[in-house]
Amino acid sequence: MDSADKRLLLVHAHPDDETIGNGATMARLVAEGAHVTLVTCTLGEEGEILVPEIAHYASDQEDRLGQHRIGELAAAMKELGVTDHRFLGGPGRFRDSGMVWGEDGNATAGTDVRPDAFWAADLLVAADLLVEVIREVRPQVLVTYDQFGGYGHPDHVQAHRVAMYAADLAGVRSYKPELGEPWEIAKVYWSAMSARAFREGLTALREAGDTTSFEGWEADNLPPMAFEDDQLDAAIDGTAFLDAKSAALRAHASQVEVDGPFFALSNNVGQTVWGTEHYRLARGTRGPVGPSGLEDDLFAGL
Repeated sequence: MDSADKRLLLVHAHPDDETIGNGATMARLVAEGAHVTLVTCTLGEEGEILVPEIAHYASDQEDRLGQHRIGELAAAMKELGVTDHRFLGGPGRFRDSGMVWGEDGNATAGTDVRPDAFWAADLLVAADLLVEVIREVRPQVLVTYDQFGGYGHPDHVQAHRVAMYAADLAGVRSYKPELGEPWEIAKVYWSAMSARAFREGLTALREAGDTTSFEGWEADNLPPMAFEDDQLDAAIDGTAFLDAKSAALRAHASQVEVDGPFFALSNNVGQTVWGTEHYRLARGTRGPVGPSGLEDDLFAGL
């Protein structure tokens, strides 16, 4: 397939999620001439603010973080070269639901969820908004979270549900023709991390004497979004675009501390973990694989 004909749609919950999980893939595809569309479902109003100067933007104070993160997302997309980025239903249609940490160490919904929160949204209402985008953009490939949202965040889980439902509805010829001509998405991927690469990175850190980074995660106790190679379907080598991904992460300054422990994996280890992005094929036919035994192109076989 010619690069100019490739169209990728990503559905994410908050600004910064897209860059952490798929930034290198996005930058690479844009550079190759593909059309990349990002749909973000909330403004991330409940995020933890890492910049002291704007601490007063917090939701329990001035509640201005969401508007600030619109600008951060725009700056990040400029670094990745993505020109088509939008909020589901428009900015502020759905609010960040917030989260709490459960006893199992994963995120979950809190007890006080606002009525306008994405977690409380009517699934069909939200899906219809995405159906219209799908029928407009007509992507061959969709990327979103798995059914657990990676680590349990309610907005990630809801984004998964909305994306998968909308993908079904968009292809039904008789379903709401006013939303556009029907379109069936050929391949749907769920973002993932390579357990092997993550394990190698952790081992390198521990051998270097770092016992605090990624505290609670060890080689035999990896996060739930990490999967072994036999459970992965695609590995996109975006190491040539790691600088763009890093710049985009820095644009999300209120949420991401690029020089902090989460991105402590550096040099060759960091390039393996953060520059190569992994995916599980949730729908469609697996295409030809590369030297790694995984697809090296999300459009493989199309």
